[in-house]
Amino acid sequence: MVIPTDQIPDERQLAIITEQLGRAPRGIQAVVATDGEGTPLVLRMHSLVDGKPFPTLFWLCSERLKVELSHIEAAGVIKRLEARLKEDPDFLAAYHRSHEDYVARRWASMSPTQQAEAERLGYAELLRHRGIGGIANWDQVRCLHTQYAHHLGGDNIIGQWLDAEYGVADCLP
Repeated sequence: MVIPTDQIPDERQLAIITEQLGRAPRGIQAVVATDGEGTPLVLRMHSLVDGKPFPTLFWLCSERLKVELSHIEAAGVIKRLEARLKEDPDFLAAYHRSHEDYVARRWASMSPTQQAEAERLGYAELLRHRGIGGIANWDQVRCLHTQYAHHLGGDNIIGQWLDAEYGVADCLP
């Protein structure tokens, strides 16, 4: 079960995240989804960490989901999805809207001070135009993990498709 949330992680969740990542986390803005036991699934990250763009806004931290999505990726699903994007203009348009949602959420998650810092450092254009997981070509799918993390934290057609086709969220307690 996926439970949407938008909260700063508590001590218990920080300990779980540290275990999930294998190191102390940096740049967490909030936990945006947990499972039925309160275990973090997806983190929203600060867009700038140590003065540099963080590679992704939504970070999938759930080991269970990472394994599930890795199996699906290994089965060649990204090639299938990219073929569908070429053949289905409605699916492609929905995918572009997913990228637009991601970019808008990333910029909106930044305070005016952080936005000004991004401008000063020369990263504002990158943060306003790079899509899910930092991808420049919005007709390609780079990684199911970043797509699914955005699905749980935003509006993502690939994540919706993964749930409909593979029942990804069903692997959670």
